[in-house]
Amino acid sequence: MTLTDAKEAIYTSLMNGNEEIDLHIRNLKAALMAEGLKEVEFDPARLVQNNRAGRKMMQSYFKKRGVSVKFSD
Repeated sequence: MTLTDAKEAIYTSLMNGNEEIDLHIRNLKAALMAEGLKEVEFDPARLVQNNRAGRKMMQSYFKKRGVSVKFSD
């Protein structure tokens, strides 16, 4: 799975009430390692909760699963 595919799966999962989010995070983590990256950037406009609390919650949840998240401007 490519990094782009993994990110799209995350966006879809978030839109569907976090359905299978842990599976998609594992796939994202594998895609990041395959590309030699340490963090992933998400577009906050595509998030269900596009506010500071929602972004911090997402960062925290992903960090606990070994993925560092940042957001584009």
